[in-house]
Amino acid sequence: MDPILSTAVLSLVIGAVIAFVFFRSYLLKQRSEVQTIAKPDLHSDPKKHSKPPQHISRKSHSKSHAHASDKDSNKRHHPLDLNTLKGHADSVTGLCFSPDARNLATACSDGVVRIFKLEDASSKSFKFLRINVPAGGHPIAVSFSDDASSIVVASQAMTGCSLYMYEEEKPKTANGPKQQTKLPPQIKWEHHKIHEKQAILTLTGSTATYGTADGSTIIASCSEGTDITLWHGRTGKVLGHVDTNQLKNNMATISPNGRFLAAAAFTADVKVWEIVYSKDGSVKEVSKAMQLKGHKACDFTQ
Repeated sequence: MDPILSTAVLSLVIGAVIAFVFFRSYLLKQRSEVQTIAKPDLHSDPKKHSKPPQHISRKSHSKSHAHASDKDSNKRHHPLDLNTLKGHADSVTGLCFSPDARNLATACSDGVVRIFKLEDASSKSFKFLRINVPAGGHPIAVSFSDDASSIVVASQAMTGCSLYMYEEEKPKTANGPKQQTKLPPQIKWEHHKIHEKQAILTLTGSTATYGTADGSTIIASCSEGTDITLWHGRTGKVLGHVDTNQLKNNMATISPNGRFLAAAAFTADVKVWEIVYSKDGSVKEVSKAMQLKGHKACDFTQ
């Protein structure tokens, strides 16, 4: 017999024997482990392991589940997260605090403006005043006028933008001083198709207290074009126009004392105008004061 062939046959036999021994020992080991797990503990006391059935009521289970969900929701919020205002049916497009910080006005795409009363910011429910914008438009920005009882609303429609000034009416007495009828806010003035039918980007207000100003509220409406208009908050009178000459605007804001008007537009520069007041407190003119440089790209925040 050829020695090479005999060596190959011997190697195959030895390998088969080794594989048989290995798999046999492995199967025996697995079988012993299964028997150990399945075999009951005959020497243990059954009384020690038997536990009476515990009946958990639905109420306690629901309470524990609700408590756990509350804990999980609290963990998800920031420690300074005080409350959440709810009630709108669509996305909120505008926010504005009243000068006394006790009211928050919200504009929503559903055509409703709400003025929340923030007497207790940690309260579970808030009183609010509801204002329905005229049909065909949806509010995009809000700004308080002289006080929390009057508010200017910018509304966007197919025909262009409009401004409405709503003021809360004083309650009328009916059949005695204790019975008072509270009336909804009424439109005191309105302007339509402003800014040549272009959309309003920002609506900001400030109380004019600088120099000889009479303390009236000045509202600045910034369009998506290049123009900015100043309005008298109480009467709706146009106080002045500004053209940024920068292709398109991004936003505009008024200083807290009503002295300066700043605008950020397409370029990286911020233009500032000074609102000049006459001796009787009215706005005399709006003149360019300065141009701030330093940014490398256009500004999108104020």
